[in-house]
Amino acid sequence: MTKVLDLRETDDPSDIIHRTVQALTEGQVVAFPTDTVYGVAAHALDAQAVEKLIAIKGRGEAPMAISVRSRQAAEDFFCEASPVARRLSHRCWPGPLTLVTPCENDHSAVHQLPASVRRRIAGPSGGVGFRVVDHRILQSIHRFMAAPLVLTSANLTGKPTQTTAAGVLEQLSGTLPLLLDDGPTRYGGASTVVRVIGKRWELLREGVIERAAMNQFVKPVIVMVCTGNTCRSPMAETLMRELLRKKMGREDAVRVLSAGVAASAGGSASPQSIEVMGERKLDLTGHASQPLGDDIMNVADLVLTMTRSHRAAILAAWPDMHDRVFTLRHDGGDISDPIGMPVDAYRQCADQMEGELEKWFERLDDDFFPEVSDGDQESA
Repeated sequence: MTKVLDLRETDDPSDIIHRTVQALTEGQVVAFPTDTVYGVAAHALDAQAVEKLIAIKGRGEAPMAISVRSRQAAEDFFCEASPVARRLSHRCWPGPLTLVTPCENDHSAVHQLPASVRRRIAGPSGGVGFRVVDHRILQSIHRFMAAPLVLTSANLTGKPTQTTAAGVLEQLSGTLPLLLDDGPTRYGGASTVVRVIGKRWELLREGVIERAAMNQFVKPVIVMVCTGNTCRSPMAETLMRELLRKKMGREDAVRVLSAGVAASAGGSASPQSIEVMGERKLDLTGHASQPLGDDIMNVADLVLTMTRSHRAAILAAWPDMHDRVFTLRHDGGDISDPIGMPVDAYRQCADQMEGELEKWFERLDDDFFPEVSDGDQESA
């Protein structure tokens, strides 16, 4: 008999969460809503519980995913993440993405799991699928559990996934000990599954996040930063796009942005900047200034600042970005602000920035630029 706990009948779900954590710790299998579909989980350190989960699902040998509390917790498993894997984890988590990536590092937390569990979660290529679910209940459960959960969809293998507790009961009633009911799931569809090995990524299953969106999520983002985002950084942004077009044959392989540490929103580029870019057959007339904020920094792979003080200000606000924020000048010096000076000063500034950007392009590792390939479904 399946015990159903309805989260909608209480304003304080803490008791239900504690009962769920206790059940998982005692080796029971529990079903609950995620952001995508209803899932069923077992304690990842309990090999017997994981085998119970497999028996309930009738899953066979197909690998299962691991649910962890945060992006940082996932990084304890895949350790030295490739730029593409790190990019997706920053941009899609918490959210409806299952990220499959190798965990071959000797320091990977995967080695803390029982050998039988490792076999159940590893795909043919050795990759392990991770989820950081965007749902209040599972996030609360993870806060009380140090170990991850082995997670799969709450349906019989070969049967449709379920987005309501009633649908789960139709398939698993009698074999499932505990089910949390929180109504229909938010997205009402399966997670998108992407495998990343080095710079290559494969869409194994198109789910809530569609292929077109994934194509954008995997793109590197380079951000040019100055003070007001009306002179230096807009010119650097435009010059970098042109450099990418010349070097790679296309400019849309990378997203190039610019912003200012003290910028207002919606300001146009300075007339001199527009003139100097126009001399190079580059159009800066549509530029709109924007302040540097979390929305940009959370997706940035490389931030190039015009001065040392810009870099210092950014690192004071985002200290974890120290490995991605640099001065545009390779010697650590400043690009002088031409504002208020004759147009020749803008030309000299553009020439200087162009030379430094050429050096930055040569420094970018091959793994910085993703490659896409099609693959077969490996993990759900």
